[in-house]
Amino acid sequence: MRTDTSWGTLPAREHLPVEVTDAPVLDVTIPVYNEEQDLEPCVRRLHEHLARTFPYSFRITIADNASTDRTPQVAARLDTEIPEVRAYRLEQKGRGRALRTVWSHSDAPVLAYMDVDLSTDLNALLPLVAPLISGHSDLAIGSRLSRSSRVVRGPKREFISRAYNLILKSSLSARFSDAQCGFKAIRRDVAQRLLPMVEDTGWFFDTEMLVLAERAGLRIHEVPVDWIDDPDSTVHIVRTATEDLKGVWRVGRALAVGALPLDRLARPFGDDPRDRRIGGVPGGLARQLVGFCFVGALSTLFYLLLYSVFRATASPQLANAIALLVSAIANTAANRRLTFGVRGRERAVRHQAQGLVVFAIGLALTSGSLAALDTATGTPSHSTELAVLIAANLAATVLRFLLLRAWVFPERRTDDLPPREPATASDSLAATASASVPATASAPASATASAPVPAASDTADLDSRTA
Repeated sequence: MRTDTSWGTLPAREHLPVEVTDAPVLDVTIPVYNEEQDLEPCVRRLHEHLARTFPYSFRITIADNASTDRTPQVAARLDTEIPEVRAYRLEQKGRGRALRTVWSHSDAPVLAYMDVDLSTDLNALLPLVAPLISGHSDLAIGSRLSRSSRVVRGPKREFISRAYNLILKSSLSARFSDAQCGFKAIRRDVAQRLLPMVEDTGWFFDTEMLVLAERAGLRIHEVPVDWIDDPDSTVHIVRTATEDLKGVWRVGRALAVGALPLDRLARPFGDDPRDRRIGGVPGGLARQLVGFCFVGALSTLFYLLLYSVFRATASPQLANAIALLVSAIANTAANRRLTFGVRGRERAVRHQAQGLVVFAIGLALTSGSLAALDTATGTPSHSTELAVLIAANLAATVLRFLLLRAWVFPERRTDDLPPREPATASDSLAATASASVPATASAPASATASAPVPAASDTADLDSRTA
């Protein structure tokens, strides 16, 4: 995958170290807003389950989203009474804001979250995080729409959930089955690069995170869950659905124009060094040909449609020039992203300028063909014009691919890139551990009196830890 930034690729996934460290392996965040009744039973039940079944050290983090009831007092008491519990107070609402803030400053290598109502059966928690600990996957989600899931909820919520996921599949080509289930986990090394790209601070946060991760080629593991609907849920369905649709539009537009630096999330193909250096393969030529042909077929249909529309009110030469110009701009943008894997806005203007040079060559070929046809027949029929244009465009297409591959989007040779020391998952975790203050899951309450210190840029979101 082409890289337009200095971030480099993520290291190959590895099994997290099993030795005892100061930081817990798992940090489970529970975002809450005015949950004074459900918070304590939820935390104690989750703590009991983890202490009994989870083989690694853990932490439970309560993220209070500006509650106005007694939730902060309940969270503070749980923090004092249970060594593995932390409490944070945020002065602004938003589930996405709470998760981004807590996850950004956690020292645990695996980060998870679940809803306070514990609608999801806790027996799915270990299967959820196991692929992340083993190094098999980057993110993991609970799915209520899997065939082996068992779900109890009303027809209204069932319809809304399935309709929303259908929208994601049709508009953003999402392949994961359930974007809204409040039961997810992510590796911290992935979160550190992914979270800054996620703009939403509310309920669409999950979906945006998953879509970007999937588009970047990260592996998302799905776990079938048993789920029972909470009839007392305070989620406003209509308002949430409206905000989600706005988010779908925003993310879809950003992906279409290549505005997101998804190359920051690139992973090596595998752990075997042979996967990175395979001799005699012409840089993905077969894949590029398939992508170019697909884009070219759509561009040709788009061009012919535009030509037919403009031909109704303009001369053949003018209609051809306008249709070819518009379709060429769209074609360059599509090939830049889909065929040659260039992401982000860097050199986008230069690529379009070079694409216009290629367009000029195609214009010369097609315009010359029309001129020759007009000279030969005088007044050719519309169908004859289209046939000649198709033949001319086929010739221009071959030349276009060669120019795009060799001149506009040349492959970056590995030998030209600056050397970079191979990184491991443990190196990545060690390099980022200094950004926060570690806490031992089994330490006494006095040892956990200090929460991880937030960066200065995040102090507006993260208030002081609840005393």
